[in-house]
Amino acid sequence: MRSINEKCAVVAVSNQKNFDVSRLVYLGLWSLQHRGQDSSGIASFNGSKLHTHTGMGLVSQVYSEESLAGLKGQAAIGHNRYSTSGGNDEALNQPYSYEAIGFALAHNGNLPYVDKLKTYANDNGLVSTDLNDTGLMGLALSNELRKTGSITRSLRQCWPLFTGAFSCVGIYKEAIFAFRDEHGIRPLAIGKTTHGYVVASETVALDIIGADYLRDVRPGELVILRGDKLESVQIVDGQEQVDAFEFVYLARPDSSISGQSIYHARYRAGEALAKVAPVDADVVIGVPDSGVSAATGYSHASGIRFEPGLIKNRYIGRTFIEPDKIRKSSVELKFNVISKIVAGKDILLVDDSLVRGNTLPYVVEILKKYSARSVHIRIASPPILYPDFYGVDTPDNNDLIASHQTVEQMITRFNADSLAYLPLEDFIKTTGLPKSRLCLSGFNGDYPIPVPLPSPSA
Repeated sequence: MRSINEKCAVVAVSNQKNFDVSRLVYLGLWSLQHRGQDSSGIASFNGSKLHTHTGMGLVSQVYSEESLAGLKGQAAIGHNRYSTSGGNDEALNQPYSYEAIGFALAHNGNLPYVDKLKTYANDNGLVSTDLNDTGLMGLALSNELRKTGSITRSLRQCWPLFTGAFSCVGIYKEAIFAFRDEHGIRPLAIGKTTHGYVVASETVALDIIGADYLRDVRPGELVILRGDKLESVQIVDGQEQVDAFEFVYLARPDSSISGQSIYHARYRAGEALAKVAPVDADVVIGVPDSGVSAATGYSHASGIRFEPGLIKNRYIGRTFIEPDKIRKSSVELKFNVISKIVAGKDILLVDDSLVRGNTLPYVVEILKKYSARSVHIRIASPPILYPDFYGVDTPDNNDLIASHQTVEQMITRFNADSLAYLPLEDFIKTTGLPKSRLCLSGFNGDYPIPVPLPSPSA
Protein backbone atom coordinates (compact mmCIF):
# COMPACT_ATOMS: atom_id res chain seq x y z
CA MET A 1 0.00 0.00 0.00
CA ARG A 2 1.06 3.57 -0.60
CA SER A 3 1.65 6.25 1.98
CA ILE A 4 -1.23 8.10 3.53
CA ASN A 5 -3.68 9.61 1.07
CA GLU A 6 -7.05 10.91 2.15
CA LYS A 7 -10.55 11.13 0.80
CA CYS A 8 -12.04 13.88 2.95
CA ALA A 9 -14.70 16.55 3.28
CA VAL A 10 -14.30 20.28 3.82
CA VAL A 11 -16.82 22.94 4.86
CA ALA A 12 -16.46 26.69 5.45
CA VAL A 13 -19.05 29.27 6.53
CA SER A 14 -18.88 33.07 6.77
CA ASN A 15 -21.61 35.28 8.17
CA GLN A 16 -21.98 39.02 8.65
CA LYS A 17 -24.42 38.73 11.57
CA ASN A 18 -23.53 38.07 15.19
CA PHE A 19 -23.98 34.33 15.00
CA ASP A 20 -21.50 31.54 15.85
CA VAL A 21 -21.33 29.68 12.54
CA SER A 22 -19.57 26.58 13.88
CA ARG A 23 -22.96 24.95 14.38
CA LEU A 24 -23.62 25.39 10.67
CA VAL A 25 -20.22 23.86 9.89
CA TYR A 26 -21.16 20.97 12.19
CA LEU A 27 -24.33 20.37 10.16
CA GLY A 28 -22.35 20.46 6.94
CA LEU A 29 -19.85 17.95 8.28
CA TRP A 30 -22.66 15.69 9.42
CA SER A 31 -24.10 15.65 5.89
CA LEU A 32 -20.64 14.80 4.51
CA GLN A 33 -19.93 11.97 6.93
CA HIS A 34 -19.66 9.53 4.01
CA ARG A 35 -16.48 11.30 2.85
CA GLY A 36 -14.62 10.84 6.12
CA GLN A 37 -15.34 8.67 9.14
CA ASP A 38 -12.07 8.58 11.05
CA SER A 39 -11.84 12.07 12.51
CA SER A 40 -13.39 15.51 12.37
CA GLY A 41 -12.43 19.06 13.31
CA ILE A 42 -13.63 22.67 13.30
CA ALA A 43 -11.67 25.92 13.58
CA SER A 44 -13.34 29.29 14.17
CA PHE A 45 -12.20 32.89 14.65
CA ASN A 46 -14.07 35.17 17.06
CA GLY A 47 -12.47 38.47 16.09
CA SER A 48 -9.43 38.12 18.32
CA LYS A 49 -8.62 34.43 18.73
CA LEU A 50 -8.66 31.18 16.76
CA HIS A 51 -10.54 28.31 18.41
CA THR A 52 -10.01 24.69 17.28
CA HIS A 53 -11.60 21.39 18.25
CA THR A 54 -10.68 18.05 16.66
CA GLY A 55 -11.15 14.40 17.59
CA MET A 56 -11.17 10.84 16.36
CA GLY A 57 -14.46 9.27 15.33
CA LEU A 58 -17.72 10.24 13.67
CA VAL A 59 -19.08 13.79 13.72
CA SER A 60 -21.67 12.75 16.32
CA GLN A 61 -18.87 11.47 18.57
CA VAL A 62 -16.37 14.31 18.18
CA TYR A 63 -18.59 17.26 19.13
CA SER A 64 -20.65 18.03 22.19
CA GLU A 65 -22.75 21.00 23.16
CA GLU A 66 -19.82 22.21 25.24
CA SER A 67 -17.28 21.94 22.41
CA LEU A 68 -19.57 23.68 19.91
CA ALA A 69 -20.27 26.46 22.41
CA GLY A 70 -16.53 27.07 22.64
CA LEU A 71 -16.14 27.52 18.87
CA LYS A 72 -17.06 31.19 18.76
CA GLY A 73 -17.01 33.40 15.69
CA GLN A 74 -18.67 34.40 12.44
CA ALA A 75 -16.10 32.54 10.33
CA ALA A 76 -15.36 28.82 10.65
CA ILE A 77 -14.04 25.86 8.66
CA GLY A 78 -14.44 22.13 9.18
CA HIS A 79 -13.00 18.85 8.00
CA ASN A 80 -13.84 15.13 8.03
CA ARG A 81 -10.93 12.75 7.46
CA TYR A 82 -10.87 9.30 5.94
CA SER A 83 -7.42 7.83 6.57
CA THR A 84 -6.19 5.22 4.15
CA SER A 85 -3.11 3.09 4.89
CA GLY A 86 -2.11 3.39 8.53
CA GLY A 87 -3.56 6.82 9.04
CA ASN A 88 -5.23 6.56 12.46
CA ASP A 89 -2.98 9.23 13.92
CA GLU A 90 -4.52 12.13 15.83
CA ALA A 91 -1.63 14.34 14.68
CA LEU A 92 -3.13 14.17 11.19
CA ASN A 93 -6.52 15.51 12.27
CA GLN A 94 -7.58 18.68 10.47
CA PRO A 95 -7.94 21.62 10.32
CA TYR A 96 -4.25 22.33 10.88
CA SER A 97 -4.20 25.46 13.03
CA TYR A 98 -1.65 28.22 13.56
CA GLU A 99 -3.17 30.14 16.45
CA ALA A 100 -0.49 32.81 16.69
CA ILE A 101 -1.61 34.32 13.38
CA GLY A 102 -5.28 33.24 13.44
CA PHE A 103 -4.87 30.83 10.53
CA ALA A 104 -6.19 27.30 9.90
CA LEU A 105 -6.31 25.09 6.81
CA ALA A 106 -8.25 21.99 5.72
CA HIS A 107 -7.63 19.97 2.57
CA ASN A 108 -9.41 17.39 0.42
CA GLY A 109 -7.08 15.74 -2.08
CA ASN A 110 -3.49 14.58 -2.23
CA LEU A 111 -0.13 15.95 -3.31
CA PRO A 112 1.83 13.03 -4.82
CA TYR A 113 4.97 15.17 -4.73
CA VAL A 114 5.97 17.23 -1.68
CA ASP A 115 9.67 17.73 -2.50
CA LYS A 116 9.20 21.43 -3.30
CA LEU A 117 7.35 21.99 -0.02
CA LYS A 118 10.08 20.25 1.97
CA THR A 119 12.76 22.30 0.22
CA TYR A 120 10.81 25.49 0.98
CA ALA A 121 10.56 24.48 4.64
CA ASN A 122 14.29 23.79 4.86
CA ASP A 123 15.21 27.02 3.08
CA ASN A 124 13.02 29.02 5.47
CA GLY A 125 14.15 27.26 8.65
CA LEU A 126 10.75 25.66 9.28
CA VAL A 127 10.34 22.37 11.14
CA SER A 128 8.55 19.98 8.78
CA THR A 129 9.29 16.57 10.33
CA ASP A 130 6.36 14.10 10.22
CA LEU A 131 4.04 16.53 8.41
CA ASN A 132 1.86 15.12 5.64
CA ASP A 133 0.97 17.03 2.47
CA THR A 134 -1.68 19.16 4.18
CA GLY A 135 0.63 20.00 7.05
CA LEU A 136 3.34 21.09 4.62
CA MET A 137 0.86 23.25 2.69
CA GLY A 138 -0.26 24.89 5.92
CA LEU A 139 3.32 25.41 7.05
CA ALA A 140 4.24 27.24 3.82
CA LEU A 141 1.07 29.35 3.79
CA SER A 142 1.43 30.30 7.45
CA ASN A 143 4.99 31.44 6.81
CA GLU A 144 3.93 33.64 3.91
CA LEU A 145 0.95 35.02 5.85
CA ARG A 146 3.30 36.05 8.65
CA LYS A 147 5.41 37.96 6.13
CA THR A 148 2.69 39.53 3.95
CA GLY A 149 -0.60 39.46 5.87
CA SER A 150 -2.22 38.91 2.47
CA ILE A 151 -4.12 35.74 1.54
CA THR A 152 -3.77 36.42 -2.19
CA ARG A 153 -0.05 37.20 -2.13
CA SER A 154 0.67 34.25 0.13
CA LEU A 155 -1.19 31.78 -2.07
CA ARG A 156 0.45 33.13 -5.23
CA GLN A 157 3.83 32.60 -3.61
CA CYS A 158 3.01 29.05 -2.49
CA TRP A 159 1.05 27.85 -5.52
CA PRO A 160 4.12 26.54 -7.44
CA LEU A 161 4.88 24.32 -4.44
CA PHE A 162 1.52 22.52 -4.62
CA THR A 163 1.82 19.64 -7.10
CA GLY A 164 -1.29 17.51 -6.95
CA ALA A 165 -5.03 17.60 -6.36
CA PHE A 166 -6.38 19.98 -3.74
CA SER A 167 -9.67 21.54 -2.76
CA CYS A 168 -8.88 23.60 0.34
CA VAL A 169 -10.66 25.86 2.77
CA GLY A 170 -8.85 28.19 5.13
CA ILE A 171 -9.56 30.78 7.77
CA TYR A 172 -7.34 33.80 8.30
CA LYS A 173 -8.65 36.05 11.02
CA GLU A 174 -12.11 37.27 9.94
CA ALA A 175 -11.80 35.93 6.38
CA ILE A 176 -12.70 32.55 4.94
CA PHE A 177 -10.92 31.48 1.78
CA ALA A 178 -11.14 28.51 -0.59
CA PHE A 179 -9.07 27.38 -3.54
CA ARG A 180 -8.93 24.50 -5.97
CA ASP A 181 -6.14 23.04 -8.12
CA GLU A 182 -5.98 24.04 -11.78
CA HIS A 183 -7.70 20.79 -12.84
CA GLY A 184 -10.45 20.91 -10.22
CA ILE A 185 -10.08 17.18 -9.57
CA ARG A 186 -11.83 17.27 -6.20
CA PRO A 187 -15.18 19.11 -6.06
CA LEU A 188 -15.83 22.35 -4.17
CA ALA A 189 -19.16 24.21 -4.27
CA ILE A 190 -20.17 27.71 -3.15
CA GLY A 191 -23.55 28.48 -1.62
CA LYS A 192 -25.20 31.77 -0.59
CA THR A 193 -27.10 32.27 2.65
CA THR A 194 -29.10 35.29 3.71
CA HIS A 195 -26.13 36.75 5.56
CA GLY A 196 -23.08 35.07 4.10
CA TYR A 197 -21.60 32.17 2.17
CA VAL A 198 -20.88 28.46 2.47
CA VAL A 199 -18.17 26.46 0.71
CA ALA A 200 -18.33 22.66 0.82
CA SER A 201 -17.14 19.49 -0.88
CA GLU A 202 -20.69 18.61 -1.97
CA THR A 203 -23.94 20.46 -2.44
CA VAL A 204 -25.70 18.31 0.21
CA ALA A 205 -23.86 20.41 2.81
CA LEU A 206 -25.32 23.57 1.30
CA ASP A 207 -28.78 22.02 1.44
CA ILE A 208 -28.64 21.12 5.13
CA ILE A 209 -27.29 24.56 6.06
CA GLY A 210 -29.99 26.28 3.99
CA ALA A 211 -27.71 27.85 1.39
CA ASP A 212 -28.59 28.27 -2.28
CA TYR A 213 -26.06 26.81 -4.69
CA LEU A 214 -24.23 29.64 -6.41
CA ARG A 215 -21.46 27.96 -8.42
CA ASP A 216 -18.34 25.82 -8.04
CA VAL A 217 -14.97 27.21 -7.08
CA ARG A 218 -13.29 27.35 -10.47
CA PRO A 219 -10.11 25.38 -11.15
CA GLY A 220 -7.14 27.57 -10.25
CA GLU A 221 -9.35 30.10 -8.42
CA LEU A 222 -9.05 31.64 -4.96
CA VAL A 223 -12.29 32.78 -3.34
CA ILE A 224 -12.11 35.06 -0.28
CA LEU A 225 -15.23 35.50 1.85
CA ARG A 226 -15.69 38.22 4.43
CA GLY A 227 -19.18 38.14 5.90
CA ASP A 228 -21.48 38.53 2.90
CA LYS A 229 -18.74 39.76 0.56
CA LEU A 230 -17.11 37.48 -2.03
CA GLU A 231 -13.83 38.25 -3.76
CA SER A 232 -12.55 36.09 -6.62
CA VAL A 233 -8.93 35.89 -7.78
CA GLN A 234 -7.83 33.60 -10.60
CA ILE A 235 -4.40 32.45 -9.42
CA VAL A 236 -3.65 30.35 -12.51
CA ASP A 237 -5.57 29.41 -15.63
CA GLY A 238 -7.61 26.27 -15.07
CA GLN A 239 -9.31 23.51 -17.01
CA GLU A 240 -11.68 21.33 -15.02
CA GLN A 241 -11.12 17.58 -14.94
CA VAL A 242 -13.23 16.48 -12.00
CA ASP A 243 -12.66 12.95 -10.73
CA ALA A 244 -15.10 10.65 -12.52
CA PHE A 245 -15.20 8.42 -9.44
CA GLU A 246 -17.34 11.09 -7.76
CA PHE A 247 -20.11 10.01 -10.15
CA VAL A 248 -19.49 6.32 -9.56
CA TYR A 249 -19.22 6.07 -5.80
CA LEU A 250 -17.85 8.94 -3.74
CA ALA A 251 -20.59 11.59 -3.75
CA ARG A 252 -24.01 11.23 -2.17
CA PRO A 253 -26.75 10.61 -4.74
CA ASP A 254 -28.57 13.80 -3.71
CA SER A 255 -25.50 15.91 -4.49
CA SER A 256 -24.63 17.67 -7.71
CA ILE A 257 -21.05 17.71 -9.00
CA SER A 258 -20.04 20.21 -11.69
CA GLY A 259 -23.72 21.02 -12.16
CA GLN A 260 -24.70 17.38 -12.77
CA SER A 261 -27.04 15.34 -10.57
CA ILE A 262 -25.24 12.34 -9.11
CA TYR A 263 -28.45 10.33 -8.86
CA HIS A 264 -29.36 10.90 -12.49
CA ALA A 265 -25.82 10.09 -13.65
CA ARG A 266 -25.97 6.75 -11.83
CA TYR A 267 -29.50 6.11 -13.08
CA ARG A 268 -28.34 6.75 -16.67
CA ALA A 269 -25.44 4.35 -16.09
CA GLY A 270 -27.96 1.65 -15.25
CA GLU A 271 -29.98 2.45 -18.34
CA ALA A 272 -26.86 2.23 -20.48
CA LEU A 273 -25.94 -1.11 -18.89
CA ALA A 274 -29.32 -2.55 -19.80
CA LYS A 275 -28.66 -1.68 -23.43
CA VAL A 276 -25.07 -2.93 -23.73
CA ALA A 277 -25.32 -5.96 -21.40
CA PRO A 278 -28.90 -7.31 -21.32
CA VAL A 279 -29.85 -10.38 -19.28
CA ASP A 280 -33.02 -12.45 -19.15
CA ALA A 281 -33.61 -12.23 -15.42
CA ASP A 282 -36.54 -12.22 -12.99
CA VAL A 283 -35.47 -9.40 -10.73
CA VAL A 284 -32.93 -6.57 -10.56
CA ILE A 285 -31.17 -6.06 -7.23
CA GLY A 286 -28.77 -3.21 -6.45
CA VAL A 287 -25.85 -3.62 -4.05
CA PRO A 288 -26.65 -1.00 -1.38
CA ASP A 289 -26.18 1.89 -1.33
CA SER A 290 -24.49 3.33 -4.38
CA GLY A 291 -25.50 0.47 -6.68
CA VAL A 292 -29.21 1.11 -6.13
CA SER A 293 -29.51 4.16 -8.42
CA ALA A 294 -27.95 2.27 -11.32
CA ALA A 295 -30.10 -0.79 -10.57
CA THR A 296 -33.21 1.39 -10.79
CA GLY A 297 -32.10 2.66 -14.19
CA TYR A 298 -31.39 -0.88 -15.38
CA SER A 299 -34.81 -2.00 -14.20
CA HIS A 300 -36.70 0.77 -15.98
CA ALA A 301 -34.74 0.36 -19.22
CA SER A 302 -35.03 -3.44 -19.27
CA GLY A 303 -38.55 -3.84 -17.94
CA ILE A 304 -37.29 -6.24 -15.26
CA ARG A 305 -38.71 -5.34 -11.89
CA PHE A 306 -36.47 -3.88 -9.20
CA GLU A 307 -36.58 -5.38 -5.71
CA PRO A 308 -34.61 -4.51 -2.55
CA GLY A 309 -33.30 -8.04 -2.12
CA LEU A 310 -30.20 -6.97 -0.16
CA ILE A 311 -30.48 -5.02 3.08
CA LYS A 312 -27.39 -3.19 4.31
CA ASN A 313 -26.35 -3.04 7.92
CA ARG A 314 -25.96 0.75 8.31
CA TYR A 315 -23.35 0.43 11.02
CA ILE A 316 -20.77 -1.30 8.83
CA GLY A 317 -18.54 1.18 6.99
CA ARG A 318 -17.21 1.04 3.47
CA THR A 319 -14.94 -1.97 3.08
CA PHE A 320 -12.77 -1.23 0.05
CA ILE A 321 -10.35 0.83 2.14
CA GLU A 322 -10.17 -1.37 5.24
CA PRO A 323 -7.07 -3.34 6.23
CA ASP A 324 -7.10 -6.83 4.74
CA LYS A 325 -7.22 -8.58 8.12
CA ILE A 326 -10.62 -7.08 9.03
CA ARG A 327 -12.19 -6.67 5.59
CA LYS A 328 -13.60 -10.18 5.26
CA SER A 329 -15.42 -10.09 8.61
CA SER A 330 -16.83 -6.66 7.74
CA VAL A 331 -18.18 -7.92 4.42
CA GLU A 332 -19.84 -10.88 6.09
CA LEU A 333 -21.68 -8.52 8.44
CA LYS A 334 -22.60 -6.02 5.77
CA PHE A 335 -25.69 -7.46 4.06
CA ASN A 336 -28.80 -9.48 4.82
CA VAL A 337 -31.03 -11.09 2.19
CA ILE A 338 -34.83 -10.98 1.80
CA SER A 339 -35.25 -14.65 0.94
CA LYS A 340 -38.70 -14.42 -0.67
CA ILE A 341 -37.35 -11.98 -3.27
CA VAL A 342 -34.33 -14.18 -4.08
CA ALA A 343 -35.37 -17.82 -3.81
CA GLY A 344 -35.80 -19.56 -7.15
CA LYS A 345 -35.08 -16.38 -9.13
CA ASP A 346 -32.60 -15.41 -11.82
CA ILE A 347 -30.96 -12.35 -10.28
CA LEU A 348 -29.51 -9.37 -12.12
CA LEU A 349 -27.11 -7.88 -9.55
CA VAL A 350 -25.94 -4.27 -10.16
CA ASP A 351 -23.00 -2.72 -8.36
CA ASP A 352 -21.44 0.71 -8.86
CA SER A 353 -17.83 -0.45 -9.28
CA LEU A 354 -15.44 -3.35 -8.84
CA VAL A 355 -12.19 -2.54 -7.03
CA ARG A 356 -10.50 -5.41 -5.22
CA GLY A 357 -13.33 -7.87 -5.79
CA ASN A 358 -13.70 -8.86 -2.14
CA THR A 359 -17.36 -7.97 -1.60
CA LEU A 360 -19.04 -9.48 -4.66
CA PRO A 361 -17.99 -13.11 -4.09
CA TYR A 362 -19.67 -12.97 -0.71
CA VAL A 363 -22.79 -11.29 -2.12
CA VAL A 364 -23.11 -13.97 -4.81
CA GLU A 365 -22.52 -16.64 -2.17
CA ILE A 366 -25.30 -15.43 0.11
CA LEU A 367 -27.73 -14.92 -2.77
CA LYS A 368 -27.17 -18.52 -3.88
CA LYS A 369 -27.32 -19.66 -0.27
CA TYR A 370 -30.86 -18.26 -0.26
CA SER A 371 -31.63 -20.33 -3.38
CA ALA A 372 -31.09 -17.82 -6.18
CA ARG A 373 -31.19 -19.84 -9.40
CA SER A 374 -28.54 -17.66 -11.08
CA VAL A 375 -26.68 -14.41 -10.38
CA HIS A 376 -25.62 -12.14 -13.24
CA ILE A 377 -23.32 -9.26 -12.22
CA ARG A 378 -23.42 -5.90 -13.97
CA ILE A 379 -20.97 -3.12 -13.04
CA ALA A 380 -22.17 0.46 -13.68
CA SER A 381 -18.67 1.78 -14.46
CA PRO A 382 -15.67 0.69 -16.54
CA PRO A 383 -12.93 -1.62 -15.19
CA ILE A 384 -10.67 0.13 -12.66
CA LEU A 385 -7.18 -0.61 -13.97
CA TYR A 386 -5.01 2.07 -12.36
CA PRO A 387 -4.49 3.35 -8.80
CA ASP A 388 -5.64 6.76 -7.65
CA PHE A 389 -3.09 9.37 -6.56
CA TYR A 390 -5.42 12.32 -6.02
CA GLY A 391 -6.94 11.71 -2.61
CA VAL A 392 -8.93 8.47 -2.83
CA ASP A 393 -7.52 5.27 -1.42
CA THR A 394 -7.83 2.75 -4.20
CA PRO A 395 -5.26 -0.06 -4.02
CA ASP A 396 -2.02 -0.39 -5.89
CA ASN A 397 -2.26 -1.85 -9.37
CA ASN A 398 -1.59 -5.42 -8.21
CA ASP A 399 -4.65 -5.34 -5.92
CA LEU A 400 -7.07 -4.00 -8.56
CA ILE A 401 -8.78 -7.14 -9.77
CA ALA A 402 -9.53 -5.87 -13.27
CA SER A 403 -5.83 -5.14 -13.87
CA HIS A 404 -4.83 -8.80 -13.68
CA GLN A 405 -7.96 -10.94 -14.14
CA THR A 406 -10.16 -11.37 -17.20
CA VAL A 407 -13.92 -11.24 -17.00
CA GLU A 408 -14.03 -15.01 -17.43
CA GLN A 409 -11.65 -15.47 -14.50
CA MET A 410 -13.76 -13.17 -12.34
CA ILE A 411 -16.93 -15.07 -13.21
CA THR A 412 -15.25 -18.26 -11.99
CA ARG A 413 -13.85 -16.61 -8.88
CA PHE A 414 -17.20 -15.08 -7.94
CA ASN A 415 -19.21 -18.19 -8.84
CA ALA A 416 -21.38 -15.87 -10.93
CA ASP A 417 -23.29 -16.77 -14.08
CA SER A 418 -22.12 -13.73 -16.06
CA LEU A 419 -20.39 -10.40 -15.55
CA ALA A 420 -20.18 -7.24 -17.65
CA TYR A 421 -18.92 -3.69 -17.21
CA LEU A 422 -20.22 -0.42 -18.60
CA PRO A 423 -17.81 0.58 -21.42
CA LEU A 424 -15.83 3.77 -20.88
CA GLU A 425 -17.40 5.78 -23.69
CA ASP A 426 -20.90 4.89 -22.50
CA PHE A 427 -19.97 5.80 -18.94
CA ILE A 428 -18.68 9.22 -19.97
CA LYS A 429 -22.05 10.01 -21.59
CA THR A 430 -23.90 9.16 -18.37
CA THR A 431 -22.06 11.84 -16.37
CA GLY A 432 -23.48 14.67 -18.47
CA LEU A 433 -19.98 16.12 -18.89
CA PRO A 434 -17.68 15.94 -21.91
CA LYS A 435 -14.60 13.72 -21.67
CA SER A 436 -12.39 16.82 -21.51
CA ARG A 437 -13.94 17.80 -18.14
CA LEU A 438 -13.37 14.44 -16.45
CA CYS A 439 -10.35 12.87 -14.77
CA LEU A 440 -10.58 9.23 -15.89
CA SER A 441 -7.18 8.14 -14.60
CA GLY A 442 -8.49 5.09 -12.73
CA PHE A 443 -10.00 3.78 -15.93
CA ASN A 444 -7.50 4.79 -18.62
CA GLY A 445 -4.26 5.68 -16.80
CA ASP A 446 -4.30 9.27 -18.07
CA TYR A 447 -3.12 11.31 -15.06
CA PRO A 448 -3.56 15.07 -15.64
CA ILE A 449 -1.15 15.87 -12.78
CA PRO A 450 2.21 14.04 -12.55
CA VAL A 451 2.23 11.03 -10.24
CA PRO A 452 5.19 9.38 -8.51
CA LEU A 453 4.96 6.04 -10.29
CA PRO A 454 4.86 5.34 -14.02
CA SER A 455 1.42 4.50 -15.34
CA PRO A 456 1.08 0.72 -15.17
CA SER A 457 -0.07 -1.25 -18.17
CA ALA A 458 -3.48 -2.84 -18.11
